Amino acid sequence: MRLCTLSAIVQYIEQVSSIVSKAAPVKPQPPAQPPRVGAALSALRQSRGLSLDELSHQAGVSKSMLSQIERHQANPTVAVVWRLAMALGVAVADLLGEERPAAPLLATVPAHATPTLASPDGRCELRILGPIELAGQFEWYALTVQPGGTLASQPHEPGSREHLSVQAGALDVQAGTESARVRHGETARYAVDVPHSIHNPGRTVAQALLVVLHPS
Repeated sequence: MRLCTLSAIVQYIEQVSSIVSKAAPVKPQPPAQPPRVGAALSALRQSRGLSLDELSHQAGVSKSMLSQIERHQANPTVAVVWRLAMALGVAVADLLGEERPAAPLLATVPAHATPTLASPDGRCELRILGPIELAGQFEWYALTVQPGGTLASQPHEPGSREHLSVQAGALDVQAGTESARVRHGETARYAVDVPHSIHNPGRTVAQALLVVLHPS
């Protein structure tokens, strides 16, 4: 489920170190630069046969911004990197040109560090529960939809599916020409390679777990 606004998923770390030793002063180190994703973005876009217009539509990023990123005239925000990775079906690390670190045996994510997506009208919120390296492959979210809120998306890549398990309230799911009401405790499984949406028809807040599976 793609959205037009996102909060931070990946942190761009800029460190400026100036080490002063009593024995001998050390020359200050220059600040680290954020990743330059232009070349990777251009190569991935062209390998998929996408024009700037097509990628702009799929990712919800303006054509002018995409052009500036590819020409190294702008560094994208975390939100933009996330959307581009999902649109291209790659891990964020592939766009950043980073090697994927070995996964730890056990890791926890504090509640305050869980990134959040919000719909343009502010009525739908997705807390991103999946690890960033799986973006564009396998994603899961905690979804909250205010009364009357609708989360609508354009088609994902062919073969993509979503699984929605309602934990509170009820949600109307539409996939192409098919629709169904999903109530508390129920799960809907549906294709998302067609236009699709999730709507809260009730008067109370609805909550659900949303899993997105992209084809391998």
